[in-house]
Amino acid sequence: MSERELRERIAMHGQSLFDRGFTCGSSGNISVRLPDGILVTPTNVCLGRLDPDRISKVKWDGTLAAGDKPSKEAVLHLSMYRSREKDDAIVHLHSTYSVAVSCLPDIDSANVLPALTAYYVMRVGTLPMLPYFPPGDEKLAAEVERAALGAHAVLLANHGPIVAAADLDKAVYATEELEETAKLYLLLRDRAPRCLTDEQCRELHQRFPS
Repeated sequence: MSERELRERIAMHGQSLFDRGFTCGSSGNISVRLPDGILVTPTNVCLGRLDPDRISKVKWDGTLAAGDKPSKEAVLHLSMYRSREKDDAIVHLHSTYSVAVSCLPDIDSANVLPALTAYYVMRVGTLPMLPYFPPGDEKLAAEVERAALGAHAVLLANHGPIVAAADLDKAVYATEELEETAKLYLLLRDRAPRCLTDEQCRELHQRFPS
């Protein structure tokens, strides 16, 4: 896919996520990998109103190569790409249910959400949660880079999810699945829901390897 096509696809997915309430205001950011850096959504721009020509192009050293000033969270994307060499797209949202889960005091930070559905297991799998840091903090970027060595989706405490995948479509689908599972978890957490067993999860990974 050409750089122009990737720019248009970022704008398309941004508008879709915004229109369906997965993000609001100017929150959230999307990126895709290029040979010489990344395309990432600009700072203070609503994902529902992205101009493909103004999407930021950032070099691997963090400097701006083209487009508007990048999101301050571009550093998180660059860090995650360093650990996810086979992943070419990242979605980071402040989606309501995922953020709500990230604010709970009594969750397992090694793997936040239970295996409620097959599609969550296939598209997300393990979801570690990192401690709170201010947005754009370099310490958070370092934590994301470390956590991403073992998981392609990470939840940031009191902040939101960041999800990497092989391409942008898959990153968006995984992020949506994570948000829906967070919603299910909040609906069911006081009712001892029936989860998939470890054996059922292993079977899914064998039948549908990522």
